[in-house]
Amino acid sequence: MNEEDKIEMENSNIQDWRPFVYGGLASIVAELGTFPLDTTKTRLQIQGQKHDKKYSKLKYSGMIDALAKITKQEGFKGLYSGISSAILRQATYGTIKFGTYYSLKQSATDRWGTNDIVLINIVCAAIAGAISSAIANPTDVVKVRMQVTGVEANLTLYGCFQDVYQYEGIRGLWRGVGPTAQRAAIIAAVELPIYDFSKKELLPYIGDSVNNHFISSFIASMGSAVSSTPIDVVRTRLMNQRRIQTVDGSLPSYIYSNSIECFVQTFKNEGFFALYKGFIPTWLRMGPWNIIFFITYEQLKKF
Repeated sequence: MNEEDKIEMENSNIQDWRPFVYGGLASIVAELGTFPLDTTKTRLQIQGQKHDKKYSKLKYSGMIDALAKITKQEGFKGLYSGISSAILRQATYGTIKFGTYYSLKQSATDRWGTNDIVLINIVCAAIAGAISSAIANPTDVVKVRMQVTGVEANLTLYGCFQDVYQYEGIRGLWRGVGPTAQRAAIIAAVELPIYDFSKKELLPYIGDSVNNHFISSFIASMGSAVSSTPIDVVRTRLMNQRRIQTVDGSLPSYIYSNSIECFVQTFKNEGFFALYKGFIPTWLRMGPWNIIFFITYEQLKKF
């Protein structure tokens, strides 16, 4: 192997790792900028559960009310409850998701000579989303618990991990992994191919510019919010429920035994629109999140 071949191989290996690094960094930046909306979404999604006395009452009437009450009662820090777990999650989930997606796309390009086959892009995105979310599920569980309890509980990242493990075991850290993986697969399968498609279609008009990245990411966020919110509601409720030892020492069963039961009970007791609780903050978060992420990601690529 001559010197030129060695340099080409080294550059190829570096580029293989770039999507992982850029994806993780861009995900953390986007998370920091939109986390308060994620907290309001989580609080809205857990309320109104008719057979759970703790969350049966509607504490918040909507996104604006939730933002105002959390800020008033818990301070600005309340909106960032669980941010440490969110950063850890994105460092894991974002890194694996976007790195895997773009690596799979590159492999498809090397094999078939094109990365414009929509079905292949959808499959690559779904695989990347499901795998990364399943691996990062414990950080998601902890994030939801910390967001729900707020600053009053004074939970640390380590303390929350320890609490879940102590009372619910290793399975508790992977509570809700089914709907989490399903949601991530759907979001990725909708969001990433739509972004790539929109970006390509806009290239002749506005080029590979920040305006292109902005418009493409906004379009992608609309589709992912509509398709993923029902699963997100189920996922949040499953992750938030926990087993507490009773006075007689027995362990009561969970309110929902699986995602299908949670979906059915939510629809039966609260109606269809309960599956879209938190939709507005979800969409308003996904829009800025995607815009910040993809613009950051594209700039890192150019850098």
